[in-house]
Amino acid sequence: MSTPIKGRIHSTENFGTVDGPGVRFIVFAQGCRMRCQFCHNPDTWKIGSGGREVTTDEVLEEALKYRSYWGEKGGITVSGGEPLLQLDFLTDLFKKAKALGIHTTIDTCGKPFTREEPFFSEFNELMNYTDLLLFDIKHIDDEKHKELTSLGNENILEMAKYLSEIDKPVWIRHVLVPQRSDYDEYLIRLDAFIKTLNNVDKVEVLPYHTMGKYKWDEMGLKYPLEGINPPTEDRVQNAKELLHTSEYTKHLTR
Repeated sequence: MSTPIKGRIHSTENFGTVDGPGVRFIVFAQGCRMRCQFCHNPDTWKIGSGGREVTTDEVLEEALKYRSYWGEKGGITVSGGEPLLQLDFLTDLFKKAKALGIHTTIDTCGKPFTREEPFFSEFNELMNYTDLLLFDIKHIDDEKHKELTSLGNENILEMAKYLSEIDKPVWIRHVLVPQRSDYDEYLIRLDAFIKTLNNVDKVEVLPYHTMGKYKWDEMGLKYPLEGINPPTEDRVQNAKELLHTSEYTKHLTR
C-alpha cells in the first residue's frame, strides 16, 4: 500500500465564484516566497509550517461534498500562497480529480517555474491534469517587480511563454496598484507582452484593496502600502482599455 501524499494548506473555501469558471471549491496552499506589498494573505507565507497538513484524499473528500453546486463549469481551484511549491501534492490531487471528471484550475504567480530538472518534468506532469491556470503577472517591469514583490519576474514571464508554447489555457490577472503598477507605460508594455501569447482566454484587472491589511497588523508587520488608496474607477477602466480586456472572450467557448 502506497504512502498517502500530503501537502500543507492554509484553508479552504466552499463557494468561490471569482477563481475560475463556475462555482469553485478553493484550496489555499500554504507557503510563498514572494512578498507582495499588497498581499492580503501574509499568513500563507511560511513554507513547511503553518496551516495544516492534509492528504489529497482528505481534500478531495471535502470538495466532493459541494459538487452538486458546481454546475457544468465549476470544479476545484488551488490558490495560495503558491501552489507550485507543492508539485507532488498538486499533481496527485488533480490526477484524482480528473479521474472523477472534475475541472481543475491553478491560481499561481509562476515564481517557482524553471526549465531545469527535476521541476520541469514534474511541472509537465501536473499540466497533464490541469485544465486552466489563473496566471498573476504582478508587474511587467523587472525592477519594479522586485520593488513590489521582493523578487524579479524573468522566470515568471518565461513560464507565461511556455504555457503559450504548449497551448495551456490561461486567464491573465493583474493587480492594479496606484504608485506601483498603475502607470500607462507599464500597462501598455504588459498589453504588448500578452499579445505575444496565443493561449490567453481572459484578461482581468483586479483593483488593489486594503481588506487584508489587518492581517499585517495582527502579525506585527509594517504594511508597505500605508496611505495608498485603491485605484479610482476611472483608472480601473483605463487599465481595462489599455489591456484590451474586452477582446479576450475565448473563455466563453473553450
